[in-house]
Amino acid sequence: MTQPEAIPAPPGGIHRLKLYYERNERSVTVLSFVAGFLFDIVTLGRIDSWLSIGQQILYLVVIATALTQMFLEQGGPQLELDKMFFFKRWYYQYRTAIVHFLFGSLLNLYTIFFFKSSSLLVSFSFLAFLVLLLVANESKRFKSLGLPFKFGMLSLCVLSFFAYVVPILVGSIGLLVFLSSMPVGCLPLIGLGWWIRARAPQLFPQARKQIHLPLSLVLLGFFVLYYFRVIPPVPLSIPFIGVYHSVERTEQGYRLGHERPQWRFWHNGDQDFVARPGDKVYVFFRIFSPTRFSDQVLMRWYWKDGARGWTLQDSIPIKTVGACEQGFRSYGFKSNYQAGAWKVQIETTDAREIGRVYFDLQTGPEWPRSFEIDIE
Repeated sequence: MTQPEAIPAPPGGIHRLKLYYERNERSVTVLSFVAGFLFDIVTLGRIDSWLSIGQQILYLVVIATALTQMFLEQGGPQLELDKMFFFKRWYYQYRTAIVHFLFGSLLNLYTIFFFKSSSLLVSFSFLAFLVLLLVANESKRFKSLGLPFKFGMLSLCVLSFFAYVVPILVGSIGLLVFLSSMPVGCLPLIGLGWWIRARAPQLFPQARKQIHLPLSLVLLGFFVLYYFRVIPPVPLSIPFIGVYHSVERTEQGYRLGHERPQWRFWHNGDQDFVARPGDKVYVFFRIFSPTRFSDQVLMRWYWKDGARGWTLQDSIPIKTVGACEQGFRSYGFKSNYQAGAWKVQIETTDAREIGRVYFDLQTGPEWPRSFEIDIE
């Protein structure tokens, strides 16, 4: 008499989850990308928020720990996941997905921070590079790359972190601060390599190739980009800048006078400026700087010469200090001008642009007029 065929037991919850992940990897990847991006939008606060800084430190530590484990496991026996405790088995099964989720979250943060800290025209190449990595981080080919590339990604995130945290701690920005932030940013990964040397000396040559070499290349890239003024001047940013006929400081705030028609809602003030006799051209701006931050920026006025292009007409130093959430408010004006295309750039003392505004100026005769008033 033949025995009935045994019915296999249904797979466990972890196994079913793993099968679902393997069958729908692309959909899960896209969902993880969107979830990480939305998570950052919801949780992202001020750039100098200690909660945000602590969150980034936690992410960096988790990534570094996971990559270090992967490094030490290279060439070793295959892990026996079935014999592991539930949470440990879950961690090893989805460790790579966790690392890439955290990479995506950090790249989201730094893309947003750097985008806010400069005009898109100036920082486009650097931002495009971050966005490219952000998208590539979700691709299957990227996830299949080896540890050197992943440690290079970690180096990028660590140096980006210290590039803005050190200025917050120092309370200023500039060449010396940037040059100080880079070696400080290298210390964690250099220390990791030396820890590996103390723990497993035979692996140190491999650590130099897979950890220190990618770090050196990323560091070189930061220096080159800084030299060409491509790296935005985090943590400074300009949330608002506009052109006006008058600026008056009152107890309620700054009263900004303009003649802008309501349908030109995309303009800030009189970006089509009609100057009457005796008029001054005012440029008002709000600049965000962290609390206890004290530094100086330059307001540079450029006029477009038909033969020579943009020519510098004036440069006004303006002291900035940490202020409220809306930013430190200031302005400059020009009484000697000529008709034509103008732009005003707000720059750091090391000539990195924070923001700009364009306007066209034409002169006209004395004429009765009334100004609209905005309060900032």
